Amino acid sequence: MITLHQLFLQRGGKPLFDNVSLTVQAGWKVGVVGANGSGKSSLFALLLDELHPDAGALDRPPRWTLAHVAQETPALPIPALDFVLDGDAELRQIERDLQAAEAGHDGTRQAELHARFDGVGGYSARARAGKLMAGLGFTADQLERPVAEFSGGWRVRLNLARALMCRSDLLLLDEPTNHLDLDAVLWLEQWLRAYPGTLLLISHDRDVLDNVADHIAHLDQRCISLYSGNYAAFEDQRAARLALQQAAYEKQQREIVHLESFIIRFRAKATKARQAQSRIKALERMERIAAAHVDSPFTFGFAAPERLPNPLLSVEKVAAGYGEQRILEGINLVIHPGARLGLLGPNGAGKSTLIKLLAGVLPPLAGRMIAGQGLTVGYFAQHQLEQLRPDWSALRHLQQVDERATEQALRNFIGGFGFNGDRALDPVAPFSGGEKARLALALLIWQRPNLLLLDEPTNHLDLDMRHALTLALQDYQGALIVVSHDRHLLRTATDEFLLVAAGRAQPFDGDLDDYRDWLNERQRATSRETASGASGEGNSSAADRREQKRQEAERRQQLAIKRRPLEQRVRKLEQRMDQLHAEQRTLETTLADPTSYDDAIKNRLKEWLMRKAEVDRELTALESEWLDLQETLEALP
Repeated sequence: MITLHQLFLQRGGKPLFDNVSLTVQAGWKVGVVGANGSGKSSLFALLLDELHPDAGALDRPPRWTLAHVAQETPALPIPALDFVLDGDAELRQIERDLQAAEAGHDGTRQAELHARFDGVGGYSARARAGKLMAGLGFTADQLERPVAEFSGGWRVRLNLARALMCRSDLLLLDEPTNHLDLDAVLWLEQWLRAYPGTLLLISHDRDVLDNVADHIAHLDQRCISLYSGNYAAFEDQRAARLALQQAAYEKQQREIVHLESFIIRFRAKATKARQAQSRIKALERMERIAAAHVDSPFTFGFAAPERLPNPLLSVEKVAAGYGEQRILEGINLVIHPGARLGLLGPNGAGKSTLIKLLAGVLPPLAGRMIAGQGLTVGYFAQHQLEQLRPDWSALRHLQQVDERATEQALRNFIGGFGFNGDRALDPVAPFSGGEKARLALALLIWQRPNLLLLDEPTNHLDLDMRHALTLALQDYQGALIVVSHDRHLLRTATDEFLLVAAGRAQPFDGDLDDYRDWLNERQRATSRETASGASGEGNSSAADRREQKRQEAERRQQLAIKRRPLEQRVRKLEQRMDQLHAEQRTLETTLADPTSYDDAIKNRLKEWLMRKAEVDRELTALESEWLDLQETLEALP
């Protein structure tokens, strides 16, 4: 197990950990969360022996094999598959020893090494590495490509695959989903759940933390608090702990006021002097309880767009791609104000291509696009972070966007994104990826777009900022189209999905669980086709399979036509029930307050009681209809 005992660590004169004690048992999967700068990466550096505590101790089993994702990948000429295989250091050492034994014609040594090679899974290692790479989005023809030919984001995936290839006892992952699409995130999540070792996972993806972690380590105020359960359980437990802390704080404050009042009143009286001194000492000995404080540092929202043409944009029989290469064909899409659309699809299917087309970055190769009068597009993509001027401040970037706005108005706005005080004047160059992403979003939001196109907006954003962005998007009055691997964002900010696959973009009738099932079925179908091809089936069998697929697709389409209106009604009911439940909770809180029964507000009390009865009746009716619809949907094949 891993133990931290009364550990103290400071960086640059700033204390990060103060008297921290923590125990992580072998086999635990621990999600590590906390605000930026709370010490998450420093904790990993301690475990990697790159940092050493200023006081206290950190212990982990000396024989444990530790794996982590390297931050840099040199432009190596070796094939990607060999680079991933290098993650299994023991396997590679056995291979080198075998070569030496063969060169020396040492048969006994060769036999011993072949036994060890078999014991570490050497004969299946290449297949294992290929499976890891396929799960992370690499195609078969990429396995032998040199590492140097891959872009930065794909090299991050190679580093991740290399870390997973290591047969480790302890796996440290720092934001592993940042450069992954949704398909790869779903695959990684399954892999991590099956991982037999001890896992420490820094992540801002609450779905990954919910589905993988069995403990949460929360870094806050130079301490590490351990919670059992996943992220949702952590939120519940922390809320309860903070409520108790606040109650204890308020009780202590009342006690302090009482003691100080006694001291002030009786300190000068000879008969009470000893008692006053006793209370002074009691105050000095008292361990002060801090007030509970969990406010997010981010507060912002979208101003209403100046114009909302309807439709905002019409896309008719459009083809999209690059040069002569067409990625998507026959795109038909009408975007109305208030649309909330999430794009789903396998890696490389064209989601970002479609976003670029709608943003006007790519011209259509065929068909036509009709923009509504007054269309204002706001487009966010990761490359925009690189376009920020490193020598400019956050405030100057915003001033460049709107020269007429006052400095105070811009400061007030940019402060909601965490750029307060002098931070608004600091140059962008040393900003973290998260800070640059926040600035790019701020620049976009200030321009009040009526069509918002977001391509992986949550990369580098911490949980607080993701939550603030989700709340802002829920109140946004324009149309939203988003590509994201953050399932919580997709669930809470979108109403419908568009599936981009096989050169098409079509409505997807289902939720994210259905999409996961679709991906799994697609993978199984690919595996079956590969197996059939390997067994030498003829053209007749291929034609039969194509016909069977066509018939299955028709059946699915017919079923989707039946389900669609029912599912749409269910979504509307759920939205209305959420509103009523929120109003019901507010009314219940109001009616539980004794001051609500004062004679001076009798009329308002009557209104509250009547409204409570109306809400209860409407909820009962809606819930009954919702249950009937669910039974009907379940009865469909």
